[in-house]
Amino acid sequence: MAPAAPAAATHTMNKLLLHPAAKPLLFALALLPFAQLLWGAVANTLGANPAEALIRGTGDWVLRFLCITLAVTPLREAFGLTGLARLRRMLGNFAFFYGVLHFLCYAWLDMGLDLTGIVADIPKRPFILVGTLALLLMAPLAATSFNRAIQALGAARWKRLHQAVYAIGLLGLLHFFWMRAGKNDFGEWTIYAVVMAVLLGWRVRQALRRRAASRPPGARATS
Repeated sequence: MAPAAPAAATHTMNKLLLHPAAKPLLFALALLPFAQLLWGAVANTLGANPAEALIRGTGDWVLRFLCITLAVTPLREAFGLTGLARLRRMLGNFAFFYGVLHFLCYAWLDMGLDLTGIVADIPKRPFILVGTLALLLMAPLAATSFNRAIQALGAARWKRLHQAVYAIGLLGLLHFFWMRAGKNDFGEWTIYAVVMAVLLGWRVRQALRRRAASRPPGARATS
C-alpha cells in the first residue's frame, strides 16, 4: 500500500500541470521579475547604480530560466510529472526574453545605443562576446518553439536544433564567470555551475545508458 501515496501525489500534480490555467499562471509568474525590475526603475528603488542592477537582474534571470528549462526532463522522468513537458517551451522562451532584455540593457544603459560602439565593444570583452553568442544561439530556438516549426523541420531535426540549449547553458555560465572574475566573487556563479553540472551530467548518464542498452547482448558481454 505504500506506493499509493506517491502515485496519488503524482496524479494530482499532473492534473494541476495539465489544467488550462497552468500556462497562463506560469506566464504571469515568469513576468514578475520583469515587472519588479521595471517598477524599481520607475520608482528609483534599484540602489545607487540602477543601470548595473537592471543589467545584472535580467542576466540572472536568463541563467535561472535556463536551469529551470533544463530541469524539466529530469523532473518529468524521475517523478513521472509528464505534465511538465507542455511548459518547457514557454520556460525556454522566457530565457530568451530575459536574454534580449539583458542585451538591450547593456546596449542602452552601458553603451548609449551607439551601434558602432557596441559592435566594436563585443569582441573586445570576452564575457560580452560569449554572452552575445549565447543569445544568437537562443534566437533560432525561440523562433522554432511552436508546432508548425516541428512539422516543417521534422521532429528529429527539430530535436537536434534544440539540443543547442546545452551549449547555451555553458556559454551563459562562462559569461557569468568572466563577469564575476573582475570582482573575484564566484559564490553565486558556483551555485549555477553546480546546478548546471547536475542537469547536464544527468543527460550524459542517460545517453550512456541508452547507448549501452542498444548494444547487442554479445557486444555488451564482451565489453
